Amino acid sequence: MPDIAERLNQAIDDFFEDRSPHVDWENSVLPGKWNNKEIIGHLIDSAHINLQRFVRCTYEERFKLIYYQDEWVKAQHYADADPQELLLLWKLVNKQIVRVLANYPADRWLVTCDNNMGQPVYNTVAFIAEDYVAHMQHHLNQLK
Repeated sequence: MPDIAERLNQAIDDFFEDRSPHVDWENSVLPGKWNNKEIIGHLIDSAHINLQRFVRCTYEERFKLIYYQDEWVKAQHYADADPQELLLLWKLVNKQIVRVLANYPADRWLVTCDNNMGQPVYNTVAFIAEDYVAHMQHHLNQLK
C-alpha cells in the first residue's frame, strides 16, 4: 500500500504545481453535466467515502458503503463554492488518505467491503485503493 500512497501523493502535488492554476474554475457546462468545481466536489466526496472504507476495513469487513454521486454533488452546491476552498478541502482529505494508506496494516490489504449499488460486489482494500487513484486521475484530466 505504501506505493499507492506515494502515487496518490505525487498526483496531488503534480496537480497543484502543474494544472490547478490553469483550470477555469468558473466554466459553465451543458445541463446535466458537472462544471470544474463540481468535478472537484465529486472528488472530495469520493475521498470522504473512500477514506471511510479504508479506515473501516482496518477493523471490520464485508460492510456496505455506497456513494450516490449526483445526489451528493447537488446537495453540496459545489457550483456555488469558492474554488480555493474546494481545492484546499480536496487536498487535505487526500493527504489524510495518503497517511492512512502509507501505514496500512499489510494483513488487511485483502479485506473486502461492498461498494456496489445493486447486488453485493466485494472488493479488496488493495483494489479500492488502486481504483481510487485511477478514478481521481480520470477526473483531474477532465478539468479544463
